[in-house]
Amino acid sequence: MEKILVLDFGGQYNQLIARRVREAGVYAEIIPYNRISPSEIKERAYKGVIFTGGPNSVYDEDSPHYSPEILEAGIPLLGICYGCQLIAHMAGGEICSADGISEYGKTEITMKQDSLFEGIPEKSICWMSHTDYVKSPPPGFEITSYTHNCPCASLSDSGRKIYGVQFHPEVTHTESGKKIIGNFVFGICGCKDDWTADDFISSSVKKYSEELAGKKVLCALSGGVDSSVAAVLLHRAIGSNLICVFVDHGLLRKDEGDTVERVMKEKMGLNLIRVNAEERFLGKLRGIISPEEKRKAIGEEFIRVFEDVAEKIGKVDVLVQGTIYPDVIESGNADAAVIKKHHNVGGLPDVIKFDKIVEPLRNLFKDEVREVGRKLGIPEELVSRQPFPGPGLAIRIIGEVTKEKLDILRESDSIFREEIARAGLSGEINQYFTVLTNCRTVGVMGDAGTYGYTLALRAVTTDDFMTADFARIPFDILAQASNRITNEVRSIGRVVYDITAKPPATVEWE
Repeated sequence: MEKILVLDFGGQYNQLIARRVREAGVYAEIIPYNRISPSEIKERAYKGVIFTGGPNSVYDEDSPHYSPEILEAGIPLLGICYGCQLIAHMAGGEICSADGISEYGKTEITMKQDSLFEGIPEKSICWMSHTDYVKSPPPGFEITSYTHNCPCASLSDSGRKIYGVQFHPEVTHTESGKKIIGNFVFGICGCKDDWTADDFISSSVKKYSEELAGKKVLCALSGGVDSSVAAVLLHRAIGSNLICVFVDHGLLRKDEGDTVERVMKEKMGLNLIRVNAEERFLGKLRGIISPEEKRKAIGEEFIRVFEDVAEKIGKVDVLVQGTIYPDVIESGNADAAVIKKHHNVGGLPDVIKFDKIVEPLRNLFKDEVREVGRKLGIPEELVSRQPFPGPGLAIRIIGEVTKEKLDILRESDSIFREEIARAGLSGEINQYFTVLTNCRTVGVMGDAGTYGYTLALRAVTTDDFMTADFARIPFDILAQASNRITNEVRSIGRVVYDITAKPPATVEWE
């Protein structure tokens, strides 16, 4: 099997680069820059190497660097953002700060004829995210594109098959990004498309059937796509040794707990234990306002619940979680900046009684997880359901979480989802939900004044959840949702629509 190496320099989109390569049908591995040498890269026969972005400046002494030997290794090389600057720096180019004129977001780019840009229009839209830039390209390199503010948006040494782009081709907002990555992987590296979701399933089943042989395994099943796919995947690997625990923490959407139990027990045949723990979680959340503290409290209580269940069912060796890569990268790593902690990544307690935690989907993105789920035979009603965070509605309530607020949010969310479905937009919007803010505003109903909560509607379009844009929902549909919510849900006095992209915002509010 042919493979591409993604050399990780700590950027936020590193796994997304690998995902784009895998999406094209070529296997990609991610390895931190300081854990593999140029000689090892050659020994492992990678068909090409991609340098990722990163939050550092290459001219800083403590920034991550790499051996210039890679430039003479005879392996096709592509640098993205920081990776582009690093290649230029290693080859003798000059990197400078942009003197206050940075580029972030959608930017028009003009491209010259180049192998990397074959079949791409001369002018296109790319996604920029940088302050530094290549002021002077290295000897032997040619500038191959530019923008209004960036004189060197890409460069290449085609003789050595070394390329660099200042923008991010891996994100969906770069119009020809997939084509650029495809040109590198197939046209420049000469790869064949021989890797699929079926390969991931077969290799995972083989790995865990051997690794977890004879062990009793407890799966943390939230009922969401990620944990459900993880559960079915592990069930295929170890069968009856897997016990799934569904913790109904009282932070679920309307009627969700019953749906989860019905699908996973009746349709998938999993060994499922449902734990009703609403009072327990609400008690832990009492008085907490900070989003990070909410996640930490929920993550710790999840583990404590699993430990209690494990004591009742006997010795349990391993805990399985449905963590996927956006959870991991946003929680930060050794070189990446922290965006937010996720309850099942950065929020785990310091002391845990399980010998091991297994996260079989840790390197996959949401749409990859869905594809794996379909291949595993999970019903479409579960595979295609709306993404839902592990901490549940707790992070869609700004401020303290109470039973009253949860009931308000559940009803408003149900109405919004009904109106989106009625309008036939369910398949066009990747995630949509309501957020109960902690802001009250004055209003009037009948002849009386009111002082109710402000509710926010959130809906985004994306295919990777690393970047997202707000959905352009027609005003009449928003108006219908607002009218129903303010009339049918007590304590809601005002409805607003969130039109912020990611970045700068995240999809969730907390």
